[in-house]
Amino acid sequence: MGLFVGLCYDLKDDYLKSGFSATEVMEFDDEETIIGLENALCGLGHKVERIGNGRELALRLAKGDRWDLVFNIAEGLKGRSREAQVPAVCELFAQPYTFSDPLTCALTLDKALAKRVVRDFGLPTAPFEVVSTPQEAVAISLPLPVFLKPLAEGSSKGITGRSLVKERQQLVTTYQALQEEFTQSVLVETFLPGREIAVGIVGNGSTARVVGVMEIIFTDQAEIDAYTTLNKDEYLERVSYRLLTDPEPLAVQAKQLALEVYRVLGCRDAARVELRGDASGALQFLEVNPLSGIHPIRSDLIIMASLAGVEYAQLLDEIVNSAWQRYKS
Repeated sequence: MGLFVGLCYDLKDDYLKSGFSATEVMEFDDEETIIGLENALCGLGHKVERIGNGRELALRLAKGDRWDLVFNIAEGLKGRSREAQVPAVCELFAQPYTFSDPLTCALTLDKALAKRVVRDFGLPTAPFEVVSTPQEAVAISLPLPVFLKPLAEGSSKGITGRSLVKERQQLVTTYQALQEEFTQSVLVETFLPGREIAVGIVGNGSTARVVGVMEIIFTDQAEIDAYTTLNKDEYLERVSYRLLTDPEPLAVQAKQLALEVYRVLGCRDAARVELRGDASGALQFLEVNPLSGIHPIRSDLIIMASLAGVEYAQLLDEIVNSAWQRYKS
């Protein structure tokens, strides 16, 4: 059955024209993503209308406009709950929408809160501390090396070659640089030197399934300590991707851990779970993106689906059906 689908998104060019910096809008989508999403949904038999960002959605809903389903990829602009804004507005107006609810979107953007919940459920994640002042940076009790990143950012924002800190005198300067650029607390984690794994999942609850387990392999041109902003931007030269499949032990381990994380954190319809191996090779939870990038070519979820033989339109069909079934039941 064809649905009337509204697209909710933050368009990068709109914000750049309004004076925002490239860093501020790094997470936002480009026109190519919106066109790809639009065309694929239309090809599946849905009627598609562009809504725009969260403010535009709120105005339309208040005016009385409705859709069968809002396909939400809007990240929001400010605050650690920004990814929860569109889901919250949709729920306020009883408007069906895709992906996770406001609580999950807010929880998962705050990396430390997500790690605390995962840890409390007995799932593995690297030891960490949250630093909000230079004094707290000096007092970090974790053994070196450690890895620093902004507490509540996506798209690898703030993850660079300087994020790995091997000497104690670097802690304060690295913390201060991140705090000044992103004006938020900084997550400090025990550095995980193992393999970098991304797991794509679709569905809900007990019926959620793994789309693909993908290893991110750094080339000799990459910043090899992490999946940094630069590595993502220049992925064709700096990284290669490999699909891990059963019965490879790492694939089995990654699937199990990612599905447990997905369910524990209440993710819905689709998400991407990031894992990394510790010194012994055991996978640890890094973070989860409940609004995973959906560019038809270069987003990680789309790349791993393609490697697993799942076409772009097929993946979107699963996501839409997953969301629609939640509202029909």
